[in-house]
Amino acid sequence: MFDFTLLWKAPEINPINRKARSIPVLNPINIYGRVINFAWFGFFVAFWSWYAFPPLLTLTIAKDIGASTTDVLNSNIVALLATLLVRFIAGPACDRFGPRYTFAACLLAGAIPTVLAGAVFNPSGLIALRFFVGILGGSFVPCQVWSTGFFDKNIVGTANAFTGGWGNAGGGITYFLMPAIFDSLITTRGLSAHAAWRVAFIVPFIVICAVAITMLLVCPDTPTGKWSERHLHAQQNLADHGIQGNVVDVPGEFAERTSSAGGIDDPEKKLEFEATGKVSATGDNEAQMGEQQMLDVARGEIVQKPTFKEAMKVVFSLPSLTLASCYFCSFGAELAINSILGSYYAANFKYLGQTGSGRWAAMFGLLNIVARPAGGIISDFLYRKTHSLWVKKIFIHSLGLITGIFLIIIGFLNSKQPNTMFGLVAGMAIFLEAGNGANFSLVPHVHPHANGIVSGLTGGIGNFGGIIFSIIFRYNGTSYGKSIWIIGIMTLIINLAVSWIRPIPKGQIGGR
Repeated sequence: MFDFTLLWKAPEINPINRKARSIPVLNPINIYGRVINFAWFGFFVAFWSWYAFPPLLTLTIAKDIGASTTDVLNSNIVALLATLLVRFIAGPACDRFGPRYTFAACLLAGAIPTVLAGAVFNPSGLIALRFFVGILGGSFVPCQVWSTGFFDKNIVGTANAFTGGWGNAGGGITYFLMPAIFDSLITTRGLSAHAAWRVAFIVPFIVICAVAITMLLVCPDTPTGKWSERHLHAQQNLADHGIQGNVVDVPGEFAERTSSAGGIDDPEKKLEFEATGKVSATGDNEAQMGEQQMLDVARGEIVQKPTFKEAMKVVFSLPSLTLASCYFCSFGAELAINSILGSYYAANFKYLGQTGSGRWAAMFGLLNIVARPAGGIISDFLYRKTHSLWVKKIFIHSLGLITGIFLIIIGFLNSKQPNTMFGLVAGMAIFLEAGNGANFSLVPHVHPHANGIVSGLTGGIGNFGGIIFSIIFRYNGTSYGKSIWIIGIMTLIINLAVSWIRPIPKGQIGGR
């Protein structure tokens, strides 16, 4: 039975890494509750502004600046290019400077082009501006790295799924907010359509700046304080047990670590400790581990400053590439479909108009509030029951295969019946978005000493999937159904192709 008091009472803390073992999301006074709320809301406002153009683009903005359908589709592709670059940079930046500063930097850098939307008067200007607004999409990486740093292995999948899911819901809310702000400026302020859509972009600019500045003022880098001192608590904990050794190599290099001899001899107890942070036997949990093993586990839990050589080992390991491939399909499809869904509905159901089609398209993004967290929660539940990371991985592929089947059905049917279309899209969205949550439930287990790199790689390749799928939409024009079933087939093939790969590297210490 779930203990609902965990939603607001101070969480139990892992004594080695100071990570919380529950999520006090209703308690913003507690630092763990404060961080998870700023993590999801920061990404929420970023996603809102990142996708603020599509709800107004097809009819209002395109007409005002003389943009063709091709110009609109090109701008959708370009909007993902900057995000791709920023996500690859944000991963190592999180490992070196910490996720909080990286997060705030992404928000503030993306807020500037947002407020400059009013300066767009032609298709070229639209494409250029949407490129720079795409910086906001890079905030996903520090969002996930930040929550990973505050929540322990028993609950980190759920934490990441909540921050990612509620943040992604900004892509749904924008279909409500932007038309509502636009309509309000016309009806209550008397602005023309030409002026109203430009003024509307000032609203997300103000909110983004407020969130970024407040995040810097009231939230910590890590559970133990400053990012530069993140290793000190674990190192002191080791010293209290008479163990000497650096948790972080100060010059800034890390290497893949393998399990050391000694420590907990019973495999059952070892699995129990790594999965739950507790062992059934009485006594001090840490003292039951051998000295070298305890040092290795502490090192495995502390993010290291990356060098290029070591980062490449992480990037090109098969488990990392598997996560990236699955996210290429799931998040890539979400980004591309979110960009065209309003236009797709407007084409198939002309009576809905801009506002009506936008409201139905919003359902796709809003389902993230439930579906993505559900993916992480179920993944964590399966892991706690089995202590097997293979179960987490199989769950990801299962969701991917079901999503692919839904996409193929939607594409081939191309239904003109609203109930059928909306029902199929909702079903597809549930499995697709749950797949995103399940994916980032496994991410913290893979190379945990390089979590920023793995998160950046996975998020970046997911964004690359969005670019590839947007290009498919671009070259199929208004044949939206054809593009969707092509994406479905690609999703099936890719998930099956990587399903055989181990969930984590053989011999990896930490992360289990």
